[in-house]
Amino acid sequence: MDHAVTKPHEQLAMHLAPRMAEVNTLIRDRMASRHAPRIPEVTAHLVEAGGKRLRPMLTLAAADLCGYAGPFDVHLAATVEFIHTATLLHDDVVDESAQRRGRPSANLLWDNKSSVLVGDYLFSRSFQLMVETGSLRVLDILANASATIAEGEVLQLSASRDLRTDEATYLQVIRGKTAALFSAATEVGGVLAGAPEAQVDALRTYGDALGIAFQMADDLLDYQGDSTATGKNVGDDFRERKLTLPAIKAVARADGDERAFWSRVIEKGDQREDDLAQARALLEKHAALEHARADALAWAGTARAALAQLPAHPVRGMLEELADYVVARIS
Repeated sequence: MDHAVTKPHEQLAMHLAPRMAEVNTLIRDRMASRHAPRIPEVTAHLVEAGGKRLRPMLTLAAADLCGYAGPFDVHLAATVEFIHTATLLHDDVVDESAQRRGRPSANLLWDNKSSVLVGDYLFSRSFQLMVETGSLRVLDILANASATIAEGEVLQLSASRDLRTDEATYLQVIRGKTAALFSAATEVGGVLAGAPEAQVDALRTYGDALGIAFQMADDLLDYQGDSTATGKNVGDDFRERKLTLPAIKAVARADGDERAFWSRVIEKGDQREDDLAQARALLEKHAALEHARADALAWAGTARAALAQLPAHPVRGMLEELADYVVARIS
């Protein structure tokens, strides 16, 4: 391995490069449309915008770790990427986002109708791909994940602007909108390989915990990150009135005046020029960022621990390091 490559996802990408090349070829082939040229235009804008392709790599890695030698890990990796891309297209419409991965969002360049309908097309393509594996269990896992993602997004609509939202509800939201696909991505790799149930369970637990840690880290970065590194402006979640984990922790410790502030900026949407700075000051006052960081680190630890059930393999070491890496951004 090239020792100059130090980031775990880069090491994983190098190890899986031949299979990922096949995944990318399959994605380009299946996102084509003879009758609606806007579909590949919109899809290519997002799929080819960069990104780590972490979710499809998790599927390939899980299958490799469990000794799979067939062709369908490529199909499932492409399935996972299509589901992810479809949710991003829909999310940007719901959130009225203007930027995705450091570039203008598809709904800004085209329109909301195109983003929604192309997202629907990609969901349909994902189901065609997963059916080709011939595994009813794989279909069940990914279909359930798709439903859970949608459920999490709907729950977020009401929960994210309600000061009564607690950490349990927040966890339910991010388990749906983020961790469900991480978990399904790793689980189906083990199922496809015919791994023992203990290993399949471990892969599911790893994906779930990794996804939770990943989302918690993202939510922390919204208050303290670098926009050039994250691809979005610091404070985007705050401006979109999303009550994420740091704010939930600060609200739980707020006095009357502080709660009135959070009510004004989150529930009522009455935001003023210096409100982001005041919000960050309240997070510091109540050590909300530190406590949220500790939670993310704990979930990363859960992900690492789950891998103890898996066989010794170079990929296992990469996945362990990946769990540390997703939270290293906030250390």
